[in-house]
Amino acid sequence: MSEIFIIRHGETTWNREEVFRGRADVPLSERGREQARLLADALRDARIEAIYSSPLLRATETAAPLAAALGINVVTDERLIDMSFGTWEGRARTEIESAEPELYRVWHEEPQRFRAPGGESLSEVLARAWPAFEEIARRHETGRAAVVSHRVVCKLLLCAAIGIREAGFWRLRVDTASVSAVARSEHGWVVTRLNDTHHLRGTREGPTADF
Repeated sequence: MSEIFIIRHGETTWNREEVFRGRADVPLSERGREQARLLADALRDARIEAIYSSPLLRATETAAPLAAALGINVVTDERLIDMSFGTWEGRARTEIESAEPELYRVWHEEPQRFRAPGGESLSEVLARAWPAFEEIARRHETGRAAVVSHRVVCKLLLCAAIGIREAGFWRLRVDTASVSAVARSEHGWVVTRLNDTHHLRGTREGPTADF
């Protein structure tokens, strides 16, 4: 049976400040690096045989301690890169909400219709990320692998696995450095873990909110 861990990268300063990231190559914050270490400690005995990551720094920095703990290499895949938010990238949520209230409303109420100027739609992200996910699952059909990516990609993979597609985007919460997992069964993909942040609760501030 194939089980795939879907891991969101650790915190960056832009997560804390609620700034849209997208393709901007923002590194982990100090807290994010701590989250990555705690994540590695939590999964070092999970029998993960391969790690696939978005090429962006915040994802590879999250994957690195886990790879070191498991004694394996990280494989980067461009198809797991974050959604392009176009002109929204590098801008704070409060600024966007004030300057483009209708488009911001669409993002939160009708995400399947959303596209920032110059950016991608959720369906376009899923069209590249899901084939990568299926390839990984086939490659490890009797074992476990991990995918380290971004909020949008992680949510879309989970939505697709359980059949709720892009319209269900906001029905799932995926915090920074969280672990979700899906396993293939006779009924298709089954969620075995969702937004697990127990490994972060010993820290002073706990898990980071879903932004």
